Amino acid sequence: MEAKCIWYAIGIFAALCGALTAADSPVPIVIWHGMGDSCCNPISMGSIKSLFEREVSGVYVKSLMIGSNIVDDMENGFFMNANKQIAMVCDQVQSDPKLKDGYNAVGFSQGGQFLRALVQRCPSPPMKNLISVGGQHQGVYGFPRCPGDNATLCDWARKLLNLGAYVSIVQDNLVQAEYWNDPLNQEEYKEASVFLADINNENKKNQTYKTNLQTLKNFVMIKFTEDTMVQPKDSEWFGKYEDGSTEKVLSLFETDLYKEDWLGLQAMNATGRLHFLATVGDHLQVDEDWLIKNVIDVFLK
Repeated sequence: MEAKCIWYAIGIFAALCGALTAADSPVPIVIWHGMGDSCCNPISMGSIKSLFEREVSGVYVKSLMIGSNIVDDMENGFFMNANKQIAMVCDQVQSDPKLKDGYNAVGFSQGGQFLRALVQRCPSPPMKNLISVGGQHQGVYGFPRCPGDNATLCDWARKLLNLGAYVSIVQDNLVQAEYWNDPLNQEEYKEASVFLADINNENKKNQTYKTNLQTLKNFVMIKFTEDTMVQPKDSEWFGKYEDGSTEKVLSLFETDLYKEDWLGLQAMNATGRLHFLATVGDHLQVDEDWLIKNVIDVFLK
C-alpha cells in the first residue's frame, strides 16, 4: 500500500511539473515572409527568426516555407494562388504538434494579409496575436517597386498586371493580382477578385470569417511612413482609395467595411484589440530596437 502511495505521489508531481513547464513556455511564433523573399533568407526572415529566438527565451519559431525548397518558396510568392497557399499553411500549422495550443503570428508585407486570411479560415490551432508588418489589408493599386533579388519575377508580375489584373488566368495565377484593388473599377474588382474581396467580406458576408477574426487577443498593424512600394500605404492600416479616386484615401474608420462591421473590427477596436503602429522608413525597413520595444516586448512575450 505504501509503495502504491509513493508511485501515486510521484505521478502527481510529474504531472504538475509538466503542467508548470507548459505554462511557463513562451507562445510559439509563426512568421510568413513577403513577396520576393523566402522563409530562410539569412538577411531577412532568417535574421528575424534569430531575433525572436534571442529576445523570447526558449520560443519555438516556425518560418513558413511555401513549397518543398527555397526556390519554390520564392516563386510561389508570385505564382501560387493565395487561396492554395493558405490551405497549405493551414495543413502545416495543424500538423505541427508544437503549435497545438496556439501561436502568435507575424506577417511581413503580403504575409500580413495571408495570415489574417489564415485566422479567418483556419481557426485551429488558435492564433493568439496577429502582427501585420506592412501588410496590405485593403490591397494595392500600384506596383512601383518590387523587393527581393529576382528582377525577372518582378518583371513578369508587372507584365501580367498590365495584361489585366482581373483577367481570369491572371487572377488565378498571379498572387499580386489577387489583392489588386482598383478604385476606378470596383464592380469588376468585386466580381473577379478570388482572394481579397472574399476575405474582406465585400460580397457575401461570411459570418465565420467575422467570428474567427474576433478570437484574436490583439490585431497589430504596422505602417511604414515613407513606404514607396505599397500604394496606398494606408492599406497597411486597413485604409483604401475612395471609390472613383486615385488620390483621396479613406482611413479604416471611414470605410463601409468598418462602419457596417463586416469583419468585426468595430467590436475589436471597442475592446482595445486593434493597434495601429507607425515606424519611420521605407517598406519593411524596420529598426530592430523599435521592433523589440513596440512589438516583441509587448505582444510576443
